[in-house]
Amino acid sequence: MTIGVMKEDVMVRILSSKIESELAKVHVRPMDFTKKPIKEFVYVSQEVIKTETELLHYIELGLMHAKSKL
Repeated sequence: MTIGVMKEDVMVRILSSKIESELAKVHVRPMDFTKKPIKEFVYVSQEVIKTETELLHYIELGLMHAKSKL
């Protein structure tokens, strides 16, 4: 999975090298679907994604992760 939707949040799988800078953002938090943080996954609140450019940023992060696994 690279990117998806969970209720009102976007789930994104991010490279470990980029995750800290994303988690520093106000409406980004570790994905804790199982009540424990899941490595390389974050939830992004819908409040962050107001424009196509903002959505494309998270799509690109997810794609970078996927491409790193090829």
